[in-house]
Amino acid sequence: MHSDLRIRTAEPKDVETIAEFNVTMAWETERTQLGRETVIAGVQAVLTEPRHGFYVVAEAQGQVVGCLLITFEWSDWRCGLFWWIQSLYVQPQFRRRGIFRQLHEFVKSEALRRGGVCGIRLYVEQSNRTAQQAYQQIGMRPCSYQMYEQMLPK
Repeated sequence: MHSDLRIRTAEPKDVETIAEFNVTMAWETERTQLGRETVIAGVQAVLTEPRHGFYVVAEAQGQVVGCLLITFEWSDWRCGLFWWIQSLYVQPQFRRRGIFRQLHEFVKSEALRRGGVCGIRLYVEQSNRTAQQAYQQIGMRPCSYQMYEQMLPK
């Protein structure tokens, strides 16, 4: 991996890049076309309202090449927070170079530093074996839950 890779929390200057990554990822993974302005507003909402979560970015040679979003879920069973990894994206030319591993290490260190975090979770498409393998290589394991959803009008 590049020796100049820098992992940091996102800043307002990163909004456009993160939004572009989200739009690209939705198309790559689900063939879903997202509205760019809606995504920009969603990214800005995270940066201005910490209760929504926070973004972590990977920067190489001064440009953002990957990111992920952390959101929070309270667990009354554990009296702690689960941090959910969402909106994970690494530019294709930077994949398979350990960037996700470093993003995850940053997140894990931050969770331990802040305290009150009982675990880190994410969801993955059932057919995405490459991603599943990457998650297992960093110590994550499949759990027994299946995910359901019901979308509501805004």
